[in-house]
Order: sequence, then C-alpha cells, then structure tokens
Amino acid sequence: MDVMGDKATLFETGRFVQPSGTEAAPAGTPYETAYETAYETAYETAYETAYETTYETTYETAEETPGMGSAGETPDMGRDESRDETGEDVEEVHRRLAAESGDAEAMSVLGALLLRRGDLDGAEPHLRAATTAGDRAAANNLGVLLHQRGYPDEAAGWWRVAAVAGSAPAAHALGRHHRERGDEPAAEYWLRQAAEQGHVLGAYALADLLEHRGDRPGAERWMRAAAERGHREAAYRLARALDRREPVFGDGRRDATDNGVAVPAEAEQWYRQAAARGHRRAALHLGAILERRGELKEAGRWYLTSAKDGEPRAACALGFLLRDAGDTENAAVWWLRAAQDGDGNAANALGALYAERNQTQTAERWYRAAMDAGDDNGAYNLALLCAEQGRTAQAEQWYRRAAYAGHREAANALAVLLLQVGDAAGAEPWFSKAAEAGSVDAAFNLGILFAGRREDTVALRWYERAAAAGHTEAALQVGIARLREGDEQAAERHLRCAAGGGSAEAAYRLAAVLDARRPPQPAHELGEIVHEKTECEEWYERAATQGHRRAQVRVGMLAAARGDVVQAARWYRAAAEAGSRNGAFNLGLLLAREGSEPEAAVWWTRAADAGHGRAALRLALVYARRGELAEGQRWADRAVSLGPGEVAERAARLRDALREELSA
Repeated sequence: MDVMGDKATLFETGRFVQPSGTEAAPAGTPYETAYETAYETAYETAYETAYETTYETTYETAEETPGMGSAGETPDMGRDESRDETGEDVEEVHRRLAAESGDAEAMSVLGALLLRRGDLDGAEPHLRAATTAGDRAAANNLGVLLHQRGYPDEAAGWWRVAAVAGSAPAAHALGRHHRERGDEPAAEYWLRQAAEQGHVLGAYALADLLEHRGDRPGAERWMRAAAERGHREAAYRLARALDRREPVFGDGRRDATDNGVAVPAEAEQWYRQAAARGHRRAALHLGAILERRGELKEAGRWYLTSAKDGEPRAACALGFLLRDAGDTENAAVWWLRAAQDGDGNAANALGALYAERNQTQTAERWYRAAMDAGDDNGAYNLALLCAEQGRTAQAEQWYRRAAYAGHREAANALAVLLLQVGDAAGAEPWFSKAAEAGSVDAAFNLGILFAGRREDTVALRWYERAAAAGHTEAALQVGIARLREGDEQAAERHLRCAAGGGSAEAAYRLAAVLDARRPPQPAHELGEIVHEKTECEEWYERAATQGHRRAQVRVGMLAAARGDVVQAARWYRAAAEAGSRNGAFNLGLLLAREGSEPEAAVWWTRAADAGHGRAALRLALVYARRGELAEGQRWADRAVSLGPGEVAERAARLRDALREELSA
C-alpha cells in the first residue's frame, strides 16, 4: 500500500487556498475533498476605520432642521450645481453683506462655506461671531475648525455647547473625541445622543463602541440602524457578522447551502447594499456567494467591480472564474494584477499556470513571490516543483520551510520524502504533526507506518481517524480489521463507505460479505436465464468494472450460474487477460464445455504456468486422451507439485497410470 500525498501539483487541485493559519485547506493536495475557495473568511481584514475620514462630516449649517443634522453626509452648504461660478460669487457677496450687518445666520453659513474651502483664517472670525450670537451650527463648525488647527480640547468645548443645544453632528464629534481619549462612558452618552436623533455616523460609531464593549444586542441594533440609513461600512459589517453566523447579528437562520457553506439571505442583502455603494470587499464577498451558488455571470461582474476598485483578492477570484471558463490568458492577466498588489494566492496561481506549461523557471519565480507575500503555500508548491524535477534536496528544504510554518500537507509530504529515503524515524514526527493539524492523508500514512511495525492497535486507531474524515483507503483498512475481529456489522459499515468512495477492493469485500449471507439459490432450469441481480452481485460488478480481477471471476461465476454463458466468458476473459489464473482456468472450463477444447487448453496452460494446480491436471487429462502420454505425465507431475491436496492425489494416480502405460 502506498503512502499518500507525494506527487500532487497545485494546478491540478482547482482552487488555491489561503495561507496556513486559516481554516482553509493547504493548496496543492488532491486528497483534500473540500478545498476552501479563494475568497472565504480569510479575506476578512481589519475593518475600515470605525469613523469616516475626518471631522468634516460634522459640518452643520444654520439652515438645517434642528435635531436632524446632516444624516452623516456632508451638507451642500447652499451650493446649487446648476449655478455657475458668477452666481456663487453673488451669493457669497450677499452673505458677506448680511454678515457685516450683524446677521448671525449669514455669519454661520459664510463661516461654514469658507471652512469647507479650507480657508480657516477667513472662517474663524465669522464662526466665532455667530457662536457668540448663539448659533448652534456655528459652534459645531467652530469645533471642527479648531480640531483641524490642532486644538482638540478647545474643539470639544464648542462641540459640547452645540451638542447641548441639540446638534447631532456635534454630539457625534464629541463622542468620538471622548472615545479617542479612552473615556468610553462619556463617548457612549454623546454617541447615543447623536444616534437617537437619526445621525447615521453617530449610530455607526455607537454600534462600533458597543461591539467593542461586548454589548452585542445593542451593537446589532445600531449597526442595523446605520445600515438602513445607507452607511456602507455598517452594511458590510452587518453582512459579515450574519455570514459568520454570530448570534447577535441576525437570528442565525440559514436559507441556502452551497458546497457545505450556508449562506444567510439577509447577509447577501446587506452585501448587495454595501457593494452597490462602492464597498469593494462587500463586492468581493457577494461575488463569492454568487459563485458558490453557480451564478457565475453575476459573480464575475461583482468580482470585476471589486477588482477595478483595487481589491487584489477579487482580481485573483476573477482569474479563477476565467480559468474555469477556459480563458487562461485573461485569467493570467488578473492574477498578475493581483500578484503585483501583493496577493500570494494569485502568485501561486501564476506559478501553477507556468508549471503546467513546463515553464519551470517562471513558475519558480512566482512561487517565490508568493512566499515573499507571506503565503506558505509558495514554499510547498516550490517543493512540489523541485520534487517533480528530481531535486530532492531542494524539495526537502522547501517542504521543511512550509512545514515549520504550520503547513500540514507540507509536513505530510516531508514525511513521505523521508520515508522514501528510509528515514522512518524522521518521518514519524512529521506525519504526527500533520495528522494533528488535520491532514487526513497523514493520519492514513501513520496507520501504514504502524502497521508495518506490526503495531496493529495503534495503526487501527489512525486508520479510524482518517476513515472518519472520509479517507477511502483508511475505511477499507478498518473494514478489513473488523472482519478479522469478527465484527461483521462494523466491517460492512466501513466497507460500504470505502466502496462508495470508489475502492474496488472494498466493493469486492463488501460483496463477499453480502454473498456469504445469501440463502442457497434454487437450480435454474436448463437454458433459463435469470435476469434479477442481488445487491452482492451489483457490488461485484462495480469492482469488476474497476478492473478487480477476483471480482471479475466472481461475476463470471454468477453469470454462468444464471446460464448467461456470454457474460461469463466476457468476465473470465477480462480477468484472465489481466493475469488472473482463476479467470484463465474458468474460461478454459467454459470453452471446453462449449466444445472448444484446443482453445481451452491454451488458457489452462496460462493458468498452470501461473501456478494453478487444477489447470495442470486438466492439461494432463487432455494430453492423455490425445495419446501424448509423455506430455500428460509432465503436466501430472506439475499438478502434484502445485496441489492442493485433492488435486495432487488425483494427479499422482494419473501420473502413475501414465508411467505404467509408457513402460508397458
């Protein structure tokens, strides 16, 4: 039995996974039944800042409706896009004239206008004058101006004045000010004031604070409120929480399952909202959901949107979609773009593409680029490349690098390499490390290792562990062990798993177990063909179809018992041509019964040469009937030596009779 995992190539595996340390399966092993895609939870990086870029979003004008604020968007400050610059200049002149005449509202609006332009020196006197006159918006904007000048404490004083007067933007800014200084109770108080007035940035900042403090129900409430008012980062974070099935963000209900990944419908809804507002990571995750669901065209559109916005992981995923559609040239373009932006997964994909084209130097360069990007799969794939080229020492070096970084399949491959050079003692700890990290192949290989040492109990334990994870060959070994112990029910269960996984040997052994339980079948009438097949015969046929010689012989015997000579001959011949001496002997019997004794003798000769005693006895009888006594005696001698006992006894009598006749 061969150990597993020594000759995989990354390009053959389909998907390229995230670096070790995530839940994703390591790239490059064909034995992983479920690889994780290139855009799973490992794509989750730090959230975008909990607050929007600067305090500019807290601008407020005296013309705004009290209590409503700007709802998180920068106010237009009276600008009408339909107006030309001359109209704006006239408007500003009117504001200045009104301000000089003591109009507090005009001073406030003029100060806000100059502040937005960046004219802090021009804005400050107007804002101070309006604040002195009791204008709430001016007090808020004066705080913004002072914060920009580097006086945060004085800014906070004016924000407090505006917030007490009912300014939601000022309450939001003041809450952020307190949080930055570590005063979370004060921060929560003012952010709640802003949020309850409908200020979207206040709701988002409050949700972020509550989540940080562990108040998940409160965080969920305000994150949802911000998302419903169009805050794209709130929509994205709400979607991510629902996608992770966190109990606070949503009710945990799952609406669909794709490839074992449950996708909540509400999460998709929020991903769509955030993506539609230009959130590139939301577009990436939305594309992943759609791809898993098989909606590849729409998935590609969202990947493209995200990739154009600068998301390298979306560019990498788009490359995979194109590759799967057969467009490797354009796939390489997007992988190149992602790899140049530091995506190790894309660099691995490029390496695999060039390795498939036998451009090994270019492949090696991209694998090294993947390593430089922090992707341990690069070292593993480079080791595979070296191993395929016979560069064993270098392969071991790169396997070790990846294995020390925690790459479980690299640890397994390193152990296989050590085992191949006879270092079983060095291989065992690496097999153990890989198996403990979740490598199914490594668990199976440990079973082989201990079985070779005749430590059957330990070997069975590892086989059972691999079998529980779906390893076909391990399930077969467990089934065989249970048969030896006499536990037929457990044996049948494991053999069914292995046979269902494609093991011809398991299918044959399962059929044999079921065959032994069958009641004796009544003899069929001459010439009657019974078409109904039992379950055991179906398993025999499955194994026979996969080339299992003993199963082919058994299927032939069952067909012959039904009177189906044509099918029996077909399966006997298939087994005989594959080297089965029983198949050759049975084919000879069938041909002899059909009157083709010369052809039967050909197959009996093949069987006897392979050590089949009964075939040698049949040949002795054939030659004796032909009168070729010397040749008959030679085959009788051969049958005596081959056995079994009954055959040897009959052959000895025939040999003696032939000898007497020859000497007469």
